[in-house]
Amino acid sequence: MDDDNDPLRPRPTEDSRGFFMLPQAPAESGYYTYGKLYGQPAKGAYQYPHPLMMSCILRVALEWQAVDERRIGIGDISLPDGKKTPDHGGHKTGLDVDVRPLRKDGLEQAVTWHDPQYDQEATRRLIDLFRALSPVKFIIFNDPRIPFVGRAARHDNHFHVTLLG
Repeated sequence: MDDDNDPLRPRPTEDSRGFFMLPQAPAESGYYTYGKLYGQPAKGAYQYPHPLMMSCILRVALEWQAVDERRIGIGDISLPDGKKTPDHGGHKTGLDVDVRPLRKDGLEQAVTWHDPQYDQEATRRLIDLFRALSPVKFIIFNDPRIPFVGRAARHDNHFHVTLLG
């Protein structure tokens, strides 16, 4: 793979669409970032949100921080310039984001809705915040106890939010 097409190569924080990379380690932000690309840490390569999604993430994280000390996990959004992703059919417009469910122990690690450490009530409240504060088109998550979400394969350890664009 040549350097210009290497999605793991450090990137400028703004892409050709004018989308900025989500800040990766902001202090007191209410969120942390996670993700892998081609099996390696993505280093922000997968986190270029549309301005509407950027505002959504920052607002939800700020509101969440006011009610819970745990940070929310923000994963895949979009590659720079809306490039095709190796593991998603979507995530090209910057209007999609993957978010981890909350854990009871507060660790910033993956958890499935089947795991005893999964905090169903907090995750429901977080999903409700996305719905209340953003123009949500749909949310996918496989916990059948969470209302107003669809189900799809490979959505046991994160929920997927798509905004109206």
